[in-house]
Amino acid sequence: MEKILVTKATLPEFDEFTNEIKDIWKSHWLTNMGVKHQALQKELKEYLEAENIELFTNGHMALEMALQALDLQGEVITTPFTFASTTHAIVRNGLTPVFCDINPDDFTIDVNKIESLITDKTCAIMPVHVYGNVCDVEAIEKIAQKYNLKVVYDACHTFGVKYKGVGTANFGDVSCFSFHATKVFNTIEGGAACFKDQVLGQKLYNLKNFGIHGPESVEAVGANAKLNEFCAAMGLCNLRHVDDEIEKRRKIYELYCQGLTGIPGIRFNKIKENVHSNYAYYPIVINPDEYGATRDDVIDKLAEHDIFVRKYFYPLTNEFDCYVGKGYVGDTPIAHRISQQVLTLPMYGDLDDVVVESICKIILEQ
Repeated sequence: MEKILVTKATLPEFDEFTNEIKDIWKSHWLTNMGVKHQALQKELKEYLEAENIELFTNGHMALEMALQALDLQGEVITTPFTFASTTHAIVRNGLTPVFCDINPDDFTIDVNKIESLITDKTCAIMPVHVYGNVCDVEAIEKIAQKYNLKVVYDACHTFGVKYKGVGTANFGDVSCFSFHATKVFNTIEGGAACFKDQVLGQKLYNLKNFGIHGPESVEAVGANAKLNEFCAAMGLCNLRHVDDEIEKRRKIYELYCQGLTGIPGIRFNKIKENVHSNYAYYPIVINPDEYGATRDDVIDKLAEHDIFVRKYFYPLTNEFDCYVGKGYVGDTPIAHRISQQVLTLPMYGDLDDVVVESICKIILEQ
């Protein structure tokens, strides 16, 4: 068996991409919101059903600049069961993360614990949609309105996902996406912030483009986080095929469910009611007392067969070396337990059925 990694970047046919970038050689326009950037922005706005969208060089800059554009000060309630970017974006804005525990079933932020963490310093909530599952957006919206808090969603796992028929780009004050090579939809590197407020959009534009509005006009202090034309071209190509990619992933998801259902000590992340998933990941949670082996035992056994999985998310962000001892509050025992037991299995559209069956067999016979 060839080496199987936990993910594999989706690429269009080579000729499709080279045809898409041909006119770049004619124009020599490589960046600064060129034709490709504008075309992708328009098509993503339609696909995600977003009111407004700004593209960024990566998902992290979308998160970081969204927080900056909201002019926040104080504490942000968030989850530690996420990628480093979420917490880093808060801290790099001079804000204080306050960690809320997660639901044991879908691993999204536990909305029943948010209010107990709110203080007079709380300015926002930054929930994370996890593995393609959507947070309890109704409860979060009620809490935000009650306490006059901003909501910035880390929606990086939910490209193309809908909840009750509504795309995840429409929740909160801002919803941010990553178009990294490992995602369901990629632009090689890239990201986006989706929002309703036009004034906020102007701030986001200023932040990503030095505040420049003309050859001799700099209206605000900004940075540089523009998506280049080559990445935009890759996005235009991949967007044509993303629905097919999601459908392929759905079939892989169902194969895993068939192969792993009923194994004592193995639990998988079920798709929530009313969620139209993108099948971004396939996580399992391994209870060693029931299963008879640890998560790390399974990793080692799969590696013997050249199958490489990932402890995703482990460690929790509030357990990172850079944050330990910083005084950030938040008791998150459920998130800690899940991080010790969770394992994401290979998931991408081109994954062979035989490989999925082999993975399930190895887990069954461990």
